Amino acid sequence: MVKKILGRVLVVVPAVALQILWFILIFDGLDMVMKGHLPDLISALFTILAVLFVLSLVTRRDESTYKLLWVIVIVSMPILGAILYFFLGNKHTGSRIKKKMKKSAEDFSVEEYAGQMDLSGEVKARDLRLGQTFQHIFISTGFPVLRNGTSRYYPFGENMFSDMCRDLREAKKYIFIEYFIIQNGKFWGTLTDILEEKAAEGVDVRVMYDDLGSIATFSAVDMYELTRKGIKCIAFNPLLFVTTQLNNRDHRKIMVIDGRVAYSGGVNLADEYINEKVLFGRFKDIGFRITGEGVKSYTYMFAQFWNAFSNDHILKDYIIENALSESPDEETENGYIQPYFDSPVRDEHTSNVFYTEILSTATEYVWFFTPYLMLGDALFDAFIRAAQRGVDVRIIMPGIPDKKLVYRLSRSYYRDLILSGVKVYEYTPGFVHAKAMLCDDKVAGIGSVNLDYRSLFLHFECNSIFYKADIIGELKKDYLNTLKECRERTVESINNNYLHRLTDSLLRVIAPLL
Repeated sequence: MVKKILGRVLVVVPAVALQILWFILIFDGLDMVMKGHLPDLISALFTILAVLFVLSLVTRRDESTYKLLWVIVIVSMPILGAILYFFLGNKHTGSRIKKKMKKSAEDFSVEEYAGQMDLSGEVKARDLRLGQTFQHIFISTGFPVLRNGTSRYYPFGENMFSDMCRDLREAKKYIFIEYFIIQNGKFWGTLTDILEEKAAEGVDVRVMYDDLGSIATFSAVDMYELTRKGIKCIAFNPLLFVTTQLNNRDHRKIMVIDGRVAYSGGVNLADEYINEKVLFGRFKDIGFRITGEGVKSYTYMFAQFWNAFSNDHILKDYIIENALSESPDEETENGYIQPYFDSPVRDEHTSNVFYTEILSTATEYVWFFTPYLMLGDALFDAFIRAAQRGVDVRIIMPGIPDKKLVYRLSRSYYRDLILSGVKVYEYTPGFVHAKAMLCDDKVAGIGSVNLDYRSLFLHFECNSIFYKADIIGELKKDYLNTLKECRERTVESINNNYLHRLTDSLLRVIAPLL
């Protein structure tokens, strides 16, 4: 792993050095032309930019904590702060990604099937307020509410592993795989052997991974090995230069087989996710398998991304003609499903809005799984207000951290949440990587979305909302079983001295950067 990171650094550092050298040469040349007054001009220019950035931040519809952080940075260091904001803080700077995604969406539009298939009206007839939320998600993302086919819930990654292998072996036409982390080991090695066999049989196998997410685990050499085996493979947003879209990562987890079955959830393709490798105690992650109309949404999600970043495009007609249906006896009336993906290039942050609305409309309970807890003000207030009006609000967090600073920051929210009535639990056997929400026995959300700034505002994520589906009962059962292995945090168990609370305040301010 160290060797792979070092290899990537050796590739990236020269590119960064060339950029710096280029700026220095330009700076020296212009300074000579302006007879030594260039620094004064640059200082004045960046001061003006700093003021404009601050005005833009103040008037923007955004999380106040996020805006406060950048106002502090820009005001205290106008030149450096303006540069940092331009490269890291402005969530709309990924223009290259935005253009690619827009073009791909036009060529592979969800609207071609969404308008005729959206069933948010049926949900509104059963639950007006919740149906309004579903309809808004359809309007803002383009992904419709659909009739759910079968939905199978997996309380651990290892439970999903064997089913994945079986479905992959049965593939006839195509296999689409998109994950944040891919790492060589038993999990990926087993899948790769199957993928190689299917590619040799003529199955169209495509793999997409996030370059930064897999920086320590998957290299250009690994990509070459896949292509040598007949497997098409591309990296999302390669880390070759310091660019404005560096923060926009592909955190989605998607596997689609023949358009008949799809897998998603929090599980990456690495051995700790199936507890073959122990890093932070027992790894608690969840996932699901669906059939039916919802699979088409995941197929379109993958195809849009693949076509945006690969020249070997997936054609719409190919998907439609080669989609194989699951056997009829498996298809049953099973509620509704609304798969969608979050995008930092959209103006609205769908999952943040969805969770805020669920907390605002819940009447009995709202329970969450999340590995990280870095809440924006709107969502933070929604947690507090729901608990204060008597809703049973619970959060299950890891008992063993994977990132100590992030864990410490997550705990900085405990005191205010617990004082308001939110129940916070920590999973004592190990690390919780599951991402899910469960509300009032009627709606659930399962996907790749963490309750942190990166997932809610900066990353591409995928999520599925289930309404009146049997998977909701399975998720609830697992949640209650997991609670038996958790310790509840109390105000008394939190260090409340002045220095500790001051540290919490500082950490909360910098939360959007972590």
